[in-house]
Amino acid sequence: MTPWLSPPTGAAARLTDQFAALVPVLETERLRLRAPRIAEFDAYRSIFHSDRWPHGDEGAGTDEDAWLDFNQMLASWMLRGIGLFAVETQLDATLVGFASIDHEWGDPEVEIGWMLTADAEGQGYATEAGAALLELARSQGRKSVVSYMGHDHPRSAAVAQRLGGVRDPKAEADLDHALFVYRHELKEQVQ
Repeated sequence: MTPWLSPPTGAAARLTDQFAALVPVLETERLRLRAPRIAEFDAYRSIFHSDRWPHGDEGAGTDEDAWLDFNQMLASWMLRGIGLFAVETQLDATLVGFASIDHEWGDPEVEIGWMLTADAEGQGYATEAGAALLELARSQGRKSVVSYMGHDHPRSAAVAQRLGGVRDPKAEADLDHALFVYRHELKEQVQ
């Protein structure tokens, strides 16, 4: 194991646990979305390098790119109050992927996204996790979020559509690289 992937110990481990406890835990019928752990980076890297990752024209990059992306998403919790979740099953805590509500460098808007392990695809987990992210965005007072995805990811586009997302050609034209943009309008909950 490389030194930067070693889990912290002692006081540092206690501090990471305190930070992780600040990340909201979202629960759905079958899933729990929670703070990621350093030990889950290998799963993140595997998805990052797969053809299932919505890189668009950017390509999959290196292991360092995956590490920097993972860290950027985690740092977003401290900087913006949004970020990356590990997605696990309620039944047995099996990690099935990651989901995020984030505002990455260069993106014009806050985005929700999902990335699953190969074994977890096709079971409705992305839609279930995405619905939890939309509810979180709504609870934060957001009026709209988007989902960005490469043109070669029709399954991810189908998830965005199931979540009520509608293609936004104006937002697509404003990007400096070719991606589909699905807009999710968030209406306030009627009490």
